[in-house]
Amino acid sequence: MAGQRGFTLIELVMVIILLGIVATISVQFVALSTRGAIDVGDRQQRALQGVVISEQITREIREAFPLTVRENGECLEWRPVLGATGYEKLPTGPDFDRVEVRPFGDLIPEGAQLIVYGYGSPRDDLYGSDDPGPVSPPINEVDPLDTTVTFFDSTESHRFRERSPEKRIYAVGNRVSICQGQGANDEWLYRYSDYSHGTDQPTASDLAGKSSRTREVMSANLVSGSLDLRVQPPSLNRGALVHFAFELRDPDGDETTEVGQEVQIRNVP
Repeated sequence: MAGQRGFTLIELVMVIILLGIVATISVQFVALSTRGAIDVGDRQQRALQGVVISEQITREIREAFPLTVRENGECLEWRPVLGATGYEKLPTGPDFDRVEVRPFGDLIPEGAQLIVYGYGSPRDDLYGSDDPGPVSPPINEVDPLDTTVTFFDSTESHRFRERSPEKRIYAVGNRVSICQGQGANDEWLYRYSDYSHGTDQPTASDLAGKSSRTREVMSANLVSGSLDLRVQPPSLNRGALVHFAFELRDPDGDETTEVGQEVQIRNVP
């Protein structure tokens, strides 16, 4: 009867060692592949977040009255255009409390203000209603087919300091600001609206401390101090040019994604 042979102890140990090496390499390969997939997913998520935020800001400021767009290093501020049309007759005595216009075609809410031209006026003047000046006092609600706009306070009168070459008149809403949070909230990007202030531009701290304002969160993972704002004022043949940039941080690591956008506001009065 032929002899039978088995594996020696050394051979078994060698096989166990080789299998352990193969298993370790396989586990590392799977772990690195998984980590790579997670990292790619995180980058794509931050990139998509940056696109959404940029698109939201871009759409809003493209609807801004271009002469009102301004920045102070902390916040970007503007006044949104609610409607535009041509005027037939600006206030003249004794009817300083009304403006004759062609229909806006849209409902203009109560509390909006009218702007005529505005070039040559200090930018701060577009946030007030001095008489005479480029901005009217708040107005009553205007139906789409109305041809007369009256001031909310019938005792107020107003004379527009300038005339538009094309007889254009704009209805604008209250100011809007986008700011990065301060201190413990510096990773947040906020949108502020429905607030009152003087003609100067408020800082991020001013807006954060106001009790009467609306604050909305636009992003929650900004790198501290990364919001960069630049505004080139409009000219007679082009609107304002706005550049904004910010940096998004991975909440679970140190990786960041830079986002930048340049927007031209073509709505030239």
